[in-house]
Amino acid sequence: MKIVFMGTPDFAVASLSALLDAEFDIVGVITAPDKPAGRGQKINESAVKRFALEKGLRILQPLKLKDPDFLNELKSLNADLQVVVAFRMLPELVWNMPPKGTINLHASLLPQYRGAAPINWAIINGEKVSGVSTFFLKQEIDTGDLLFAEELNIDDNDTAGDLHDKLMVIGAGLLVKTVKAIEAGKYKEIPQHGYQENELKKAPKIFREDCQINWDRPVMEVFNLIRGLSPHPAAFCRLQDKTLKIYSAIAEEKAITDMPGKVLSDNKTYLKFVCHDGLISIRDLQLEGKKRMKVDEFLRGVRL
Repeated sequence: MKIVFMGTPDFAVASLSALLDAEFDIVGVITAPDKPAGRGQKINESAVKRFALEKGLRILQPLKLKDPDFLNELKSLNADLQVVVAFRMLPELVWNMPPKGTINLHASLLPQYRGAAPINWAIINGEKVSGVSTFFLKQEIDTGDLLFAEELNIDDNDTAGDLHDKLMVIGAGLLVKTVKAIEAGKYKEIPQHGYQENELKKAPKIFREDCQINWDRPVMEVFNLIRGLSPHPAAFCRLQDKTLKIYSAIAEEKAITDMPGKVLSDNKTYLKFVCHDGLISIRDLQLEGKKRMKVDEFLRGVRL
């Protein structure tokens, strides 16, 4: 069975590697075009491209997925199945091309958390369980017939980065299981219907306004926001008229008399912010114009 793989970030590399380890025939890899990044605007290749180059795989990097030259080249690969992991939305003439269809690995237990940022929103919302799902692509994003899923418990202090790494591993295994089932013709498609919209939690793209901390909220809600946005894009607030990104913190639930947002510090070992019903004790942070550092190191260079 010939497979075309589509993906861009590290999360997708684990799946591509697992498919190769399982000795599937990867006839092509589709990934994002190279683009300049960072202060020096050096050309940056996607994680999937770097891995595919190491493995000597054929790579396609279309600017537009409806480009006739790309479509002709994709068709010439004669893939039986296309596999998508952390890529962009595909037009129907792409996902409907191979005879066995196109499958996607999604980092949630569908139909919950459809969208671009399921890992972040699961933690922001304080979920205790997450997982991965595989499904056949259809027109509406993340709505195709389900194939397989696997659950994973979320630890109380897991960040989005922690959950990402765990789901990356179990997702790769689930994807291999799915492809083997399709190859053998031993799978059952489960339609994603019978749900009311108000029963479904969504996972839209994260924007800057989603990342700003409102200290006049319950302390656990703020704590989950910090976890759910760490390490990227990171929750932030303002301190001394500068943006302060917070990567790690501890929640202290207690009765509060101070105004939310008040800063408490001994200028040596602790930095805390007052919330509606407790304190957020900062552990790992980055002030605008400075490097990321631990709170004690930060306090040695800043007077509050």
